[in-house]
Amino acid sequence: MKKLYLNTGGFNAIFNDLKDSFNAEMITNNNNEYNLTIKSKWAKGTITGVCFENKMSHMHFDLVFNEDVSLSVEAFESAPILFAYCENGSVSHSFGANGEKKSIKKNQTGILSNTSVINSVLYFESHKHIQFSLIGMPTTVGADDQNFEMITMLKKRFMNESGNYIYTGSDSLKIIQKWQELKTLPQQGIVRNLLKKLILKEIVEMEIAQHSYNYMNTFDPIVNLATRQINEIKRISHMNISEVINAAGLTSRHYLPRIFKEKYRLSYKPYNQKLAS
Repeated sequence: MKKLYLNTGGFNAIFNDLKDSFNAEMITNNNNEYNLTIKSKWAKGTITGVCFENKMSHMHFDLVFNEDVSLSVEAFESAPILFAYCENGSVSHSFGANGEKKSIKKNQTGILSNTSVINSVLYFESHKHIQFSLIGMPTTVGADDQNFEMITMLKKRFMNESGNYIYTGSDSLKIIQKWQELKTLPQQGIVRNLLKKLILKEIVEMEIAQHSYNYMNTFDPIVNLATRQINEIKRISHMNISEVINAAGLTSRHYLPRIFKEKYRLSYKPYNQKLAS
């Protein structure tokens, strides 16, 4: 396995480090856009990126490796929160070289934050076409910043005391569609950058909304209906779990089957019928 190391810093420093690590050719422009072309014995493809004035960034990787590769990314206190989407292939991640590995596969997303002293390590398999994107959201902004409220919500939801957080899994169709919209944008110009910035911000806002529901707490009363007194069950016997959720005012049910399985280790399908006959 080929091992690479990335010392993080400013966006320009990141791309210069990637350029050296991948032996790539780099093109930049005045809009803080970067384009790396990689043609080496062990890797071929491109890495592109842009950093906006509010420090939000976007990177896209389109690579094929001729051997397995690990990329160790330096952790630091003000590290951004990363939102990932895998278009093709798969990418694995661990906190430290000996940490538990989690994978993001095709049409899956991931959310990562790491302000600990342990590096994040990305793993790429050889001879597989890998395409994935990252949105980087800054975590240090002033109270007068227009994104202060959003950043506060991001930190509250996607950071913890241990310093590292990761989520991987399938996302909502609407969020996937937003990621795919990025591929249809014009190839250059001011309009392209404005549209890209808007779509990236929409993706982050949708992720915040989707992950802000406290499913564990709100789901308990619904499941506990099945164990209540028989007269209570009879009272709602004409309702299935989905109808109960609607009645409770929960507008998003995308993760209901997953949460049901994770928390109770039971299949959701049999319970999405009448609670009692």
